[in-house]
Amino acid sequence: MHDTLLRPLALAAGLLALASCGKKEDEKAAGPPPATPVTLVAARTTDAVYYDEYPATVVAINQVELRSQVAGFITRIYFKDGDVVRKGQPLYEVDRRKFEAAYQQALAGLRSTQATVQNAKVNLDRYQRLAQQDAIARQIVDNAATSYATAQAQVAEARAQVALARTDLDYSLINAPFTGRIGISQVRLGAQVSPGTTLLNTLSAEDPMGVDFVIPDADLSRFADLQRQSGGRPDSTFRLVLPDGTRYPQPGRMLAIDRGVDQQTATVTIRVQFANPQRELKDGMSTVLNVLNRQSGRRLVVPFKAVVEQMGENFVFIAGDSSKAAQRKVQLGPRLRDQIVIMNGIKEGDKVVTEGLNRLRDGGKITTEAPATAGAPAAGAR
Repeated sequence: MHDTLLRPLALAAGLLALASCGKKEDEKAAGPPPATPVTLVAARTTDAVYYDEYPATVVAINQVELRSQVAGFITRIYFKDGDVVRKGQPLYEVDRRKFEAAYQQALAGLRSTQATVQNAKVNLDRYQRLAQQDAIARQIVDNAATSYATAQAQVAEARAQVALARTDLDYSLINAPFTGRIGISQVRLGAQVSPGTTLLNTLSAEDPMGVDFVIPDADLSRFADLQRQSGGRPDSTFRLVLPDGTRYPQPGRMLAIDRGVDQQTATVTIRVQFANPQRELKDGMSTVLNVLNRQSGRRLVVPFKAVVEQMGENFVFIAGDSSKAAQRKVQLGPRLRDQIVIMNGIKEGDKVVTEGLNRLRDGGKITTEAPATAGAPAAGAR
């Protein structure tokens, strides 16, 4: 019975050993894994000019809210909504009748006091001649001098009243303070306006225009350098992209850096000025401002598709010794269409893998030959 139990066990052990030997023979016959077909492109140094992008808003450099400085009713409007108006052009008229009347009254008062002064001067001169002949009391001369001085003061007061009435009369006609485009009127004919409170309209200059954007306070020194280097001249440092994606043809120049840092966001507002001869830029328009990166210049570039990202890090495969792939960690710069700048990790002339990356591993065999088509006869076969 004991022999009966041992025979099956020995048979099973023999079969297992035979299977193991067969597997080793198959692996030996298969040989090492085949080389992975790849495409190689040499890393090259070229002129890499690239820009940093900032969301930006177009703003009118010169803009004013129009308000009346006198009370009354709007009796005339001299423009159409959205017109370009010239400096000094009349825009609104507040009922001028009472202001004209007040002005004429002030003029009449001035003329009256001037006549009083003239009469007081004549009396004073007469009394002074009599006093020289000792033919009049000195007190009468003194009273005449006082009356003359009082009349002169009244003339000064009357002139001030004329100036005040003239100012109110001028304020009843609201003129354009500068050349620009006026908006949609906020009041219509017959509307009552209050001094300093009723908004009539908004006027803004259109050429040139400003573009505002914000930067982190850590970049403040960079833009201060740009402002010093440019000297306020337009150049290719600043490029503007319009909302439809087209590039604005005019170059920009640094206009101003805001006086301080926003404590809540740790940012600083920068204003760049652009000429606007065709009136393409509108106040409040959302745009993208491209600022030339200071690292632009001769840089090493490779095709973007050669970069592999793993666990937040970037790698490329290069053709190493003995036709093996070597993985290299790289630091990326900006992307330039289908190329990307490599800041460090490889050198010029290194051949990077651009095709076949999904089957590649560090140290794996590679070949630049196309793989044989499945089912094709081997060389020499009949």
